[in-house]
Amino acid sequence: MQETALKILKSGQNVFLTGSAGTGKTYVLNEYIHYLKERKIIPTIVAPTGIAASHLNGQTIHSYFSLGLRDSVDEPFISSLLDKKKLQMRFKKLKVLIIDEISMVSPNIFSAMDKILQAFKENEEPFGGIQVILSGDFFQLPPISQSNDSKRFSWQSPSWKVLDLQTCYLQKKFRQDDNKLIFVLDEIRSGQISEQTYNILNQRYEKELAIEFTPTKLYTHNLDVDRINNDELNRLPSLGITYNYKSEGAKTNIEKLFKSALVQEELTLKKDAVVMFIKNNPEKYYINGTTGVVIDFSKDEQPLPIVKLSNGYVIKVEFEDWAIENEKGKVSAKISQIPLKLAWAITIHKSQGMTLDAAQIDLSKTFEVGQGYVALSRIKNIEGLKLMGFNEKALSVDPLILSIDPRIKQASQKAYAKIEAYDVNQLELMNLSYIEKLGGLVDKKAINKEKEVLAKEPQIEEKVANHIKTKNLVESSSSLEILAHKAGFSVATIMNHLCLIKEEEPRFDISKYMPSLSIVNKIKQAINEIESANNEEDFTEDGKIKLKPIFVKLNEEVSYNDIKMVLV
Repeated sequence: MQETALKILKSGQNVFLTGSAGTGKTYVLNEYIHYLKERKIIPTIVAPTGIAASHLNGQTIHSYFSLGLRDSVDEPFISSLLDKKKLQMRFKKLKVLIIDEISMVSPNIFSAMDKILQAFKENEEPFGGIQVILSGDFFQLPPISQSNDSKRFSWQSPSWKVLDLQTCYLQKKFRQDDNKLIFVLDEIRSGQISEQTYNILNQRYEKELAIEFTPTKLYTHNLDVDRINNDELNRLPSLGITYNYKSEGAKTNIEKLFKSALVQEELTLKKDAVVMFIKNNPEKYYINGTTGVVIDFSKDEQPLPIVKLSNGYVIKVEFEDWAIENEKGKVSAKISQIPLKLAWAITIHKSQGMTLDAAQIDLSKTFEVGQGYVALSRIKNIEGLKLMGFNEKALSVDPLILSIDPRIKQASQKAYAKIEAYDVNQLELMNLSYIEKLGGLVDKKAINKEKEVLAKEPQIEEKVANHIKTKNLVESSSSLEILAHKAGFSVATIMNHLCLIKEEEPRFDISKYMPSLSIVNKIKQAINEIESANNEEDFTEDGKIKLKPIFVKLNEEVSYNDIKMVLV
């Protein structure tokens, strides 16, 4: 059960959290993440794809571990990473690592993470001695294999075996809410497909759905996805705007970039086009896999798409760079393009981890084990399925996974028996001891205070409305104080809004709020001196300069708001 899995997680042990689709793996992880945050511990969350990472507000493994296009690492490469100050700071703060959608992580990538963390933590224990939580279901899609290596799964890596993982196999289903769909999915997992499953699926063949919205279309091949997306684009009445890529560097490296990313040589967009982001830029509220709709184009010399994201943000989308670095960290090739692709239809591979109210699914060209299972487990109810066809492979799963599934369940029973042998007081002591080891809060009053702070944090929708509200009042407000009064926020909150506004629209004019030129010059000089000194404690994890060192450098004579304004 979910409560048992949480008990094991809180004890600080390494965990493999698994279970069929809809059993609440993401829910358990979110509960544990919240528990840690209440104790002032921020876990790190990574996943193999951008869409998977977005479910827990994480980032991709390749991005976080600075792997570039690599699928494995060697000593010289790790040495080059060790020289990077930004990575030193990043991994120094890493205390708990959550790896989601573990079924899509190859053994090489899994071993690479282990080696990198051992090097940065200067600790030969697995993953440098930190708590590692692996979440996923091996009945779902395996990693895309670039070689003929028979080892495809992360559990085949030597690093998996030494982690001493406690297995939590969740049993109760929460996502699917009808017995027919649960029956079909359970039969696929058993490897024994009966006539009843075929009957249930045949009843959904080209079945028109009783819904008021266009269902997400899931296909096995990019070719079909591209065809459908282009057809949908052509149906829109407005004129399209086309964006062509720009590149620098050797042709072979440019080709590598196009193969590794979803970036398109030519991208045509129209108003009302459904789009998906293909690049990580958390500061602008999108990552690889975020979806949205083009609602307009900017008035720039080259009009740029303005997209309303599915999370509520409205942003102007600018050109992004994809680059390859050599061993010395120098860029050897670069592509610039708008980081979007059309998304009326998506591949099943990209849908992993999504929950859909309804879907139109075509399994007639299934070529990979697990594709059918992933596609069918995206929906909550069989009534939300319009099936366009399936082939013999559509309901198959990897025989190797079928053979190890009983062993995974057995390991879960062992972990259950082990944790249930402790009484409540023993568990509480274990939990406290682990939080103390991580440097988190253990005092109940302090934890309750942190809970209150977390409860007050605005949700994304509120933040969107608030900073756009502030933006609309800038023109009629001559000072920060007047702007704050009109918007109904503190000046400090207004400063945060201005940061968001400038990130989204760098040309937006807020110069009226700048301090005098002499103060600007003092602040700039202080920033230059701090950057030259390069003291680690003066910078945040992502390499940005902190406010306090500037404030101290200026003998505490310049206000934090003036410093913030110059940085903005």
